[in-house]
Amino acid sequence: MRDPSHPWTGFVLWLQANSEALLVGSLVAAALIAVMLVLRHIGERVTASAPGYTSWKSVVGRVLAKTSLAFMILAAIEIVANFAEPPKRIARLSDILFIIAFALQGAMWARELILGVIGHRVGDDPRETTLGNAMAVIRVLVSIALFAIAVIVILDNLGVNVTALVAGLGIGGIAIGLAAQGIFSDLFAALAILFDKPFRRGDTIRYDNSVGTVERIGLKTTRMRSVTGEQMIMANTKLLEREIHNLADGRSRRSTLTFGLTYQTPLDTLERVPELARAAVEARKGCKFVRCTVTNLAPSSLEHELLFDIASRDQDVIAADRSAVIMNLLKTFAEEGVEFAYPTQTTFTAGPDGTLVMPYAAPITPAKA
Repeated sequence: MRDPSHPWTGFVLWLQANSEALLVGSLVAAALIAVMLVLRHIGERVTASAPGYTSWKSVVGRVLAKTSLAFMILAAIEIVANFAEPPKRIARLSDILFIIAFALQGAMWARELILGVIGHRVGDDPRETTLGNAMAVIRVLVSIALFAIAVIVILDNLGVNVTALVAGLGIGGIAIGLAAQGIFSDLFAALAILFDKPFRRGDTIRYDNSVGTVERIGLKTTRMRSVTGEQMIMANTKLLEREIHNLADGRSRRSTLTFGLTYQTPLDTLERVPELARAAVEARKGCKFVRCTVTNLAPSSLEHELLFDIASRDQDVIAADRSAVIMNLLKTFAEEGVEFAYPTQTTFTAGPDGTLVMPYAAPITPAKA
């Protein structure tokens, strides 16, 4: 006859009393593990076929692929324990292990989801955005924050008073934030560029009196190559405070050309100037005439303004097209006898009797033979 006080005897009695509950709990646990294994396998296949963040499907796949086997086992043990009602110590140990596993697993899922949302938002090519430079820092910050929350949740469920710990972390975070205020300002400015995309690597931008092509967008500074060849370095915070003109964001570039004609130009010729300017512009492929009008009666000339669009964003092509339009305009006006004006001043001289005297000597007429 078995000794009732022997541990194995109590265990056997518990098995006999909870055999049906153990069977049901085991079936439910096995079904749950099977479902999670299938979902993890699907996530791994999706991640293998789409390693980047090209779609929301790939983001969800990365989250599912991070489901750990330890979490599945502990979740199954917790389900069986809930059905079978084991001794209090075993039930408490099962609860503690499940809380730890669930908190850590939740932090892993949340980290992959947040990183996936960021990656999907900014695109899959890190060379075109700040993702390649910022993702490592973002991953560290997100991991620290989420796993810190997971540890606090674990300690709170274990009965530890976490109020003082949370207060200490808050005070420490404020101190670190104040000490590194400038660094964090540039970091968040880099993240603003990352999400808002005012410009990308390779774009030509203008701010203040500077024009340059973006070469690298870092966590603290943005490096640009100016049109004269030198490198310009600008803090991200200072750069976003300025009015930025993205010269690369457009299908065409409008060019303005001003010139002046002499006051001696006949009126019928002046009326034909827009037509002549149109012909000079449209003779160059890729250029579109907008308008040509008289803008001012200047002291020495009739000021005109010519506007035309260039169907290119390349600075070299724009310069070549503008030069070609100017040459065409010079040729066309020369053929039509239209003279460009330059700063001149005419002086009229009068004699004592008020008769106007020519300001220059009269031409000498050769004597007839």
